[in-house]
Amino acid sequence: MSEIHSNISIFVPHIGCPNKCSFCNQRHITGVCKAPHPEDVLKAVKEAKKSSKYNPATTQIAFFGGSFTAINRNYMMTLLEVASNCVINGDVSGIRISTRPDAIDREILTVLKQNNVTAIELGAQSLNDRVLKMNNRGHCVADVENASKLIREFGFELGLQIMTGLFNDTDEKAIKTAKKVIEIKPDTVRIYPTVVLKDTHLAALYLDGIYKPQELNDAVNLASKLYLMFTEAGIKVIRLGLHSIESKAFLAGPWHPAFSELCLSSIMLKKALKLLNTKGKYTIYVSKSDVSKMIGQKRSNIIYLESKGFLCKVKEKSGIDSLELQIEREV
Repeated sequence: MSEIHSNISIFVPHIGCPNKCSFCNQRHITGVCKAPHPEDVLKAVKEAKKSSKYNPATTQIAFFGGSFTAINRNYMMTLLEVASNCVINGDVSGIRISTRPDAIDREILTVLKQNNVTAIELGAQSLNDRVLKMNNRGHCVADVENASKLIREFGFELGLQIMTGLFNDTDEKAIKTAKKVIEIKPDTVRIYPTVVLKDTHLAALYLDGIYKPQELNDAVNLASKLYLMFTEAGIKVIRLGLHSIESKAFLAGPWHPAFSELCLSSIMLKKALKLLNTKGKYTIYVSKSDVSKMIGQKRSNIIYLESKGFLCKVKEKSGIDSLELQIEREV
């Protein structure tokens, strides 16, 4: 299992991507269009160190947003060298990058290893070749499998990023993707529902009525299933939903600022329903961090349980693991 880290995120938008995926407009996802310079990395570390919660032993510099190993090599090295020095100086514990599966080989992994990169996340998105082709990903499932094997061989932490609701994807295909991800055994996974952004091929498909995005509830239900599949297989899910998007760029899809909370709340509700059999009054005990998840946004879980005849109060109790619960019937 991977250790929990906090990231000093440096976004490297678009540059490095050899093609434009159907869904992608990273300027609208990150709000960043300017390529970062080495001094931006140092500035970000300096700002992070001002926080009272800053812990260099669990903090990484994370290069996200583009395909890090596919950008101009000289430019990549200028960013990598300054980040590596931060590791050597003890300011951070390591470096995390995200990249394309087809931009990984032994030579680049050797360079990354020599420069204190510790974790590599691959934008797999799907492990269905037709879905990848229909969304213009430019790589195939074998590229993900081969890159993952090499990353493991070199001793990096491995992360896989997947998307639900892609053009030509289905829930059944997404679940098969999750099963293949489990076979690969990454340390971490990120789950992103597909949203339609302006100035993308997916936007054209949507406006022409060819592509229909997931409804929010459907996206939450599917992501919740995948979350449980991964966690039960010992894989840590480190993200559910996009960090942020520009509202002016959003056209359609299951975007919600608290998507992760909705998914975890849905999981708690399903677990409660499995334990509740006879109508009546109950107290549901959960960990302190799960009280709001069990109650649900705007008390949605409590209201739903009431509609089924279960009158429930939620209380915190020490010793209960995350996303677990205990139920006690009131006499």
